[in-house]
Amino acid sequence: MHLNSSMEINEKGHLTISGCDTVELKKQYGTPLYVIDENTVRSNCKKFKTAMDKYFDNGRVMYASKALNNKAILKIVTSEGLGVDVVSGGELYTALQAGISPDKIELHGNSKTEEEIIMAVENQIYCIIADGFDELDLIEKVCQRLNKKINVTIRIRPNIDIHAHEAIQTAKMDCKFGFGLFDGQAFEAVKIINKSNFMALHGVHCHIGSQIFDEQPFEELANHIVDFACDIKNNLNILLDEFNFGGGFGVWYTDEDSPKDFEVFIKLINKTVIDLCNKNNYPMPIVSIEPGRSIIGEAGTTLYNVNGLKEIKDVRTYCMSDGGMFENIRTALYGAKYTAYCASKMNEKHNKLVSIAGKCCESGDMITWDTPMPESLQVNDTIAVLTTGAYNYSMANNYNRNPVPAMVLVKNGESHIIAKRQTYEYIALNDVIPDYLK
Repeated sequence: MHLNSSMEINEKGHLTISGCDTVELKKQYGTPLYVIDENTVRSNCKKFKTAMDKYFDNGRVMYASKALNNKAILKIVTSEGLGVDVVSGGELYTALQAGISPDKIELHGNSKTEEEIIMAVENQIYCIIADGFDELDLIEKVCQRLNKKINVTIRIRPNIDIHAHEAIQTAKMDCKFGFGLFDGQAFEAVKIINKSNFMALHGVHCHIGSQIFDEQPFEELANHIVDFACDIKNNLNILLDEFNFGGGFGVWYTDEDSPKDFEVFIKLINKTVIDLCNKNNYPMPIVSIEPGRSIIGEAGTTLYNVNGLKEIKDVRTYCMSDGGMFENIRTALYGAKYTAYCASKMNEKHNKLVSIAGKCCESGDMITWDTPMPESLQVNDTIAVLTTGAYNYSMANNYNRNPVPAMVLVKNGESHIIAKRQTYEYIALNDVIPDYLK
């Protein structure tokens, strides 16, 4: 069994997370239930912060909150010295409501609305990471109307292939993100910002994708970023204050994954950037990274109740859970794979393959396929699916009008609600019946 440092098996044979019995958590809070281990979140934050401080005089770690944006989580990561990267008005609003200082927030996203840009400018956040020419025009108009200036970083698209699922590659040539690097778009964007009285050119950004286990793509990215910065310096006499390398550092979901220590990536970025800057006589800028999944992913576990078992002879056994694509859509979207255990029978051998199905009316609604479970698996057992901290709660929805589950924070034997379970009343709250139908 692969159990992280916060997990143990107690005298009842139950899985515990940071001293909390998962079977008791199910009884207390119901299922499905997102469980986040605070100690793991803090430990991961410290690892990134320590490594950046070790290798860079001006290093910044910005938590990519799209992985899991929640007031309590944002309070935790910022208390560890991290900033916050947001990609929507809702994420920005949540960060501000959590009391996060605006100068620790950057706004990302490839199709920002005027409302989102207004919120960013009015609150004078750290910077906006611009993604297209129309967006630059919108930022200019909003700043002019509000008579405020804002730092702007441009996102580039350098055509780097990370050899991952198409849905999680974000820097290829055929991609919706950023300004093209080799067709002159990025250079033109710099000139537009430089002419503005309201946009201050701050830096260059690129996020190449997710679940990256090889450090080589980051070395390639460093070469592209420094070359671009030198091109701007030599032709426009402009120096960039910040190089932002995004995130994408891979984490463990199953034994097929071999994640590297985060420091390996940071050390390589450091060496490459310093060598290239020295070679080109370029002043060392602020260097930023944006880890999200690698901070919150393995800190999360989702608990389910077994509602039923359906054996199809010579085909497979389905384990009917009370969850599904309304609380974990990643399997349907990406064919994501997970490691799962029977949390109520951890001491029993897991030697029978079952496929954990969701309750939505879709054949593709599966939590995970062909995972080992005990022969004695039965109705009302508790299932724990590991590494669900990232993009599970964030992507939760109300398909089939299922309520989004509750989320609890566990630490040293204590548990606390950080997101309430939705009710049926909440789901129907915004429905309106016109008078003529009454």
